[in-house]
Amino acid sequence: MDPICHTMVGAALASTGLQRKTRFGCATLIIGANLADVDVISYAWGETAAFEFRRGITHGIPALVVLPFLLAGAMVGIGRLSSRGRGTAASATDFKWLLALSVISLVSHPILDFLNVYGVRWLMPFDATWFYGDILYIVDPWMWTILGIALVAALWRRNRDAPGVFARPARVGLLVALAYIIAMAAGESISRRVVEANLTDAEMPRLMIAPVPVDPFRRTVVIDGEDGYRLGVVNLLPRPHFRLDARRIPKGESAAARLAAATSDGRTFLRWARFPFFEVDDSKGDPAVYIIDARYTLDRNALFGAVRIPLPEAVSEREP
Repeated sequence: MDPICHTMVGAALASTGLQRKTRFGCATLIIGANLADVDVISYAWGETAAFEFRRGITHGIPALVVLPFLLAGAMVGIGRLSSRGRGTAASATDFKWLLALSVISLVSHPILDFLNVYGVRWLMPFDATWFYGDILYIVDPWMWTILGIALVAALWRRNRDAPGVFARPARVGLLVALAYIIAMAAGESISRRVVEANLTDAEMPRLMIAPVPVDPFRRTVVIDGEDGYRLGVVNLLPRPHFRLDARRIPKGESAAARLAAATSDGRTFLRWARFPFFEVDDSKGDPAVYIIDARYTLDRNALFGAVRIPLPEAVSEREP
């Protein structure tokens, strides 16, 4: 999910009353909700390099064991430094509670990231397998709306109600967000059954049933067949129905494609891509192969989801 959603989740958790458990409780929850995205620094080495690291080691289960101790320890250290000369006891920061809040907020991050089509690698650094939820759009305006209303309501009631009443809007907001996620998961399951009902047993391929922005009753579909990819749309209202696009997206396997796939950038992109296909530009003097992930785009010049691999020389499509 996007950083705004992660931050809102951390703030909502804090507003349930957890922030009162220890000094720096609110900061710990908000930082922890975003800490796994420290791997964004990999973009400094280019987008292709980032595919190697994003949603990997900092999002995996081993990191969820280590990072809470690092975050809680850092908060204790900050508490001790800030208390010097002020007469504030260092014990105001409760390590046990800081550790518990760190665990809660850090675990929330990869769970939310798992829910979209980008996915996470839960087992990194030991296993690079991707896991995808395909439930929420990566920037989900309904999650923003639900959590935003809850946070505004909690802030409005902060000075006029008792602490328990103050915490109520945040708790309700988190429960509504959970109910929305469950409803979206049900929509994905129904959509998958509708698509599979239109396919024969002999052609049961890999499928992606992907949410779209704004409209929770619509899904886009990518079907991975032997002769290429098929695209379609599922609309859940007024009744669930599937419309298959007439186009076929060829995978574009060729000598040039194999050459591009063997490059360092090609291997990195293909480890990340979910539905890759190739397009060859054999222009004289500047030949290249584009590797495109149909999960995101069909445009080889897209800003995201495609990579250009220069070739040392043009390779004929007819070459075996």
